[in-house]
Amino acid sequence: MIPQINPDEARSALDRGALFVDIRDPQSVAQASIIGSVPLQQSNVDSFLATTARDQALVVYCYHGHSSLDATAFLIEQGFSHVHSLSGGFEYWRQRYPETITGQP
Repeated sequence: MIPQINPDEARSALDRGALFVDIRDPQSVAQASIIGSVPLQQSNVDSFLATTARDQALVVYCYHGHSSLDATAFLIEQGFSHVHSLSGGFEYWRQRYPETITGQP
């Protein structure tokens, strides 16, 4: 079973220093994202894997919380021990926590 985290728990994780990982397409990331998140796309996956500590708490998000499940599973396969998929994805998050968003979705 792929670990998921609800937005309220994720907000607490963000406040505790979890790294939010945005797997949406580059255009969407450029328009709006969660402040402090890092984009993860095919073009930078090798760099991300090489530079991110395997014990870093990660919260992976996409648009609605579906694609992030696969990305979370991939990161677990790569040895990350504290990784969760954000339930509801970016669309739910931006409605619940608009103060944490940069740009205009």
